[in-house]
Amino acid sequence: MFFNLRNNRKNSSDQAADDAAATDGSALQPESALLPYSVSPLPPAPWLVFAPHADDETYGMGGALLQAKAAGLETHVIVLTDGALGGEADDLVAIRRAEVEQAARELGLASLSCWSEPDRGLRASPALIAKVVATLSDLKPGSVFFPGPMEAHPDHRAAAQLVWQALQATDLTPEALSYEIGNQNPINVMLDISAVIADKARVMTCYNSQNSENNYEDLVLALDKGRTFTMPPEVSHCEGFYRYSPAQRKQSLRQITHDIVDAYF
Repeated sequence: MFFNLRNNRKNSSDQAADDAAATDGSALQPESALLPYSVSPLPPAPWLVFAPHADDETYGMGGALLQAKAAGLETHVIVLTDGALGGEADDLVAIRRAEVEQAARELGLASLSCWSEPDRGLRASPALIAKVVATLSDLKPGSVFFPGPMEAHPDHRAAAQLVWQALQATDLTPEALSYEIGNQNPINVMLDISAVIADKARVMTCYNSQNSENNYEDLVLALDKGRTFTMPPEVSHCEGFYRYSPAQRKQSLRQITHDIVDAYF
């Protein structure tokens, strides 16, 4: 597992009290303390999005990027790995580069950078952290996006650790938000992408090399539909994000994730 829950020992009477509280619900927080029940405005620009692979920016937050395009917000995407292990084609790296360049045009990005780190070998090395810090200093983003810490793919989790450590190493204070790609993660911000869901579906077709490997398009749309469980009926699709507070910026992602899980108990 990505993290180990704390092993706090309790005596039998304490455990019995906890079990009783869990049974009658008196100690449990309401749903609204765990999930958003209303949509949020777009975070401040410029946006800097870190995608582990070419396609993650679209699958994970393509709707938000399309909304930013419509609102005239400046957006930048950095694809961290070369994606070489995402299929069998001999020229897969070049194919995926062409796909993300097409998606970038559709999404209206101000810039796209591909750093070509090894696929499934992404690491938060000191050199790479310094490269992220330099990029933050250069672009001075209003909001920085990175994958959620409870993603299953190791490159997704490594990207989260990489960007988080870089944010902690700079004096800049952009909003820090994690986004979902293949798994539901902790969220406290919901963006209504109902108006652009058809456009997001169209941009996802840019990634034929990946869509032919799995039914990613259907899975992404299902995740976006599932995130409307706490939304008003007129909201057909949402993308979920977790906005980290200034106080959390001083903590590790591991500790923050522990605290979020504890809130369920």
